[in-house]
Amino acid sequence: MTQPATQLDLLDGRRKRRAPKVRTPEHLEQVALMQWASLPTSLKRYPELELLHAVPNGGHRFISVAKAMKAEGVKAGVPDLDLPVPRGTFIGLRIELKAKGGKESPPQRWWRERLTANGHRALVCVGWEEARRAIETYLALPRMPAGWMTEET
Repeated sequence: MTQPATQLDLLDGRRKRRAPKVRTPEHLEQVALMQWASLPTSLKRYPELELLHAVPNGGHRFISVAKAMKAEGVKAGVPDLDLPVPRGTFIGLRIELKAKGGKESPPQRWWRERLTANGHRALVCVGWEEARRAIETYLALPRMPAGWMTEET
């Protein structure tokens, strides 16, 4: 018996299985954070939030998609979120977002330590509210002076 049409994609007349929908607690935390970051009131207060984006490293995928992403350079342990905005002595903010009870993996720790050593503020935050506070604290740091990264000629 075939599956109902609502659970199938049709491509060139052939039925294909959809990737499983995964709604983990970590996913829900990240969605809540991104919803806060996209609110007009948040963007008015912190216009830099327009640059906040997710890094699509985790998740469950078909083997063929996972192989293609690995070939493109996806690496295990890269933090979930990137805010490429310099503040204070940092060149950007990277956040590994965990749900309550989540633990940093060894590859995630490796990335956090290397990013920190190379000028990033790299954090592990538990829950979207902790991540929000970390972002607000980071964006409150002094801005870098104009032209601070230009090459001297």
